[in-house]
Amino acid sequence: MSSFNRDRFTWLAYLMLGYYAYQQSAVGPLMPFLRSELSLSYTAGGLHLSAFAAGLVVSGLLTDRLARRWGRRWTFWGGVTGMVTGGILLTLGRQVQVTVLSNFIMGLFGSMLLVTIQAGLSDRHGDRRAIALTESNISASVCAMLAPVAVGGLQQAGVGWRGALWLGVGLVVLLAAVRWRTQIPTIRISTEGAPPAGRQLPATFWAYWGVIVLCVAAEWCLAFWAADFLAGVVGLPKNAASTAVSVFFMAMIAGRVIGSRLARSVPTGLLLLAALAIAAAGFPMFWLGRAPALNLVGLFVTGLGVANLFPMAMTTATGVAALRIDTASARVSMGSGLAIFSAPLLLGGVADRVGIQDAFGLVLVLLAAAGGVAVWAYRFSARRATVLV
Repeated sequence: MSSFNRDRFTWLAYLMLGYYAYQQSAVGPLMPFLRSELSLSYTAGGLHLSAFAAGLVVSGLLTDRLARRWGRRWTFWGGVTGMVTGGILLTLGRQVQVTVLSNFIMGLFGSMLLVTIQAGLSDRHGDRRAIALTESNISASVCAMLAPVAVGGLQQAGVGWRGALWLGVGLVVLLAAVRWRTQIPTIRISTEGAPPAGRQLPATFWAYWGVIVLCVAAEWCLAFWAADFLAGVVGLPKNAASTAVSVFFMAMIAGRVIGSRLARSVPTGLLLLAALAIAAAGFPMFWLGRAPALNLVGLFVTGLGVANLFPMAMTTATGVAALRIDTASARVSMGSGLAIFSAPLLLGGVADRVGIQDAFGLVLVLLAAAGGVAVWAYRFSARRATVLV
């Protein structure tokens, strides 16, 4: 196995993925304030994340084609520009149609950036991609943790939640000005014939794709609705509830640091199963706890497990994609978009009918289903490996 070296692109990818995560993670914590301003129901609030996810789906179908036609440099910086534009539009919107549209724009161009980063890191680092993908998600978790802190802190300080988005815009524009000339890895062209798009990826990939969809659905139900749960069920003030969501992202940082170390010696399939077990153990404490401290401990433990679900499943899925890494990354983004589009919106709709506490039972169902599919996928991969040997 080759050595692992972080070059200029690696660091740029880490930082830009951090900006993507910051923008995406700010949507949930700011939602109590936006719902109050615009008098929105839980379902209408959920439409914002669904619009973001719809952008992911569209981009996941197109980005690999755009990258082949125009090159990764175009999809990388085009994605950055679109994310900035969407964030600015969200701060200016005073009607629900505008704020929903802004989230669609962020999802569309943010996914373009995400796909390019994942594919670029996988190509740049080869058989050490598990380390690169996990470390990039550590950066994402750090920035995702800062988003609720910035939203709640700036709202409390009188600046308003919009200041958190403007802060992100300013920092990423500065980063772009400094690192504009960084070389983006070019696409590796396969010498094999190009089969139709639907037949490019093997069955093993699609098995882990299913795991990714379920894991992302559970993660974003928590990330998007945790602030409303802590305010409406646990009884924390809105500012405190929005800030407290940072506990989840702090746990994800710790989990991914540990995961990046373990990925050097432990098979990613086993790490994925262990992460699912930890998340399933922590969630009941968050969901059913009757004291704020217990709820937050449960949220932290759940975050420790959730931390490595996406990077480990992504690493395993792309590992079987051979030279079709851009297509694999794009389809993963599409699957993530489908999960983010449907699951939080479904949870919000159920919450409008039975209350948000009962609605959160959906997360436990998703984690259980992800565990079942992951076990099947791991055994399926092991059987194929045995046959090949």
